[in-house]
Amino acid sequence: MKDSRPPAGDSGSPKTRVLVVDDEPGIVRALVLNLKARSYEVDAAPDGASALELAASRHPDVVVLDLGLPDMDGVDVITALRSWTRVPILVLSARHTSDEKVQALDAGADDYVTKPFGMDELLARLRAAVRRAEPAGGDGPEMVVVPGFTVDLAARKVQRDGRDVRLTPTEWHLLEVLVRNGGRLVGQKQLLQEVWGPSYGTETNYLRVYMAQLRRKLEADPSHPRHFITEPGMGYRFER
Repeated sequence: MKDSRPPAGDSGSPKTRVLVVDDEPGIVRALVLNLKARSYEVDAAPDGASALELAASRHPDVVVLDLGLPDMDGVDVITALRSWTRVPILVLSARHTSDEKVQALDAGADDYVTKPFGMDELLARLRAAVRRAEPAGGDGPEMVVVPGFTVDLAARKVQRDGRDVRLTPTEWHLLEVLVRNGGRLVGQKQLLQEVWGPSYGTETNYLRVYMAQLRRKLEADPSHPRHFITEPGMGYRFER
């Protein structure tokens, strides 16, 4: 793991609170030092149970989570968090196979960084996760109504058959990009870079996982989608 000094102008908002969940003291110490140097507020938990308690009591703006915890699997922590909060979750783990990454993302994680890691890259992904969770402005229609569900871009809300649908920050950002480009093909690379950041462009498995989740939550028949259309090898399109 490479440590780094804060570059000029790189500072987090004093109101941004990060929950670090890891049982390796060296990694926790490095993260806490680097985050506090950038004016983030930081809480740390060495295990899953403590993490869930801190998340409930401290309401972090983003969670940095190791999967190999001493008391429970990190994927179970993600599942527990997703039962009540949309807080961005950035996984930091030594597990590096595609299946393990997809499992964490499918459970509700927003990004995945493998150990050993570069501190600059981790902090950049953390900033991106926080940005994705913030309300987005922009031109264009703020309310999109299709048979079965409604997307309120201004309020960042989705309703299906009159009931609110809970989306993770990444699911919301993916939906927003597609809806704002309604009827137009959005390429895989463009989607990855707009939703996950400029360092992404080839992780098409991320798109498959999150598109499947959006379809499950919003399509009447997810196996035969009407609104979230795949153009094989090219990208995705939102159709009203």
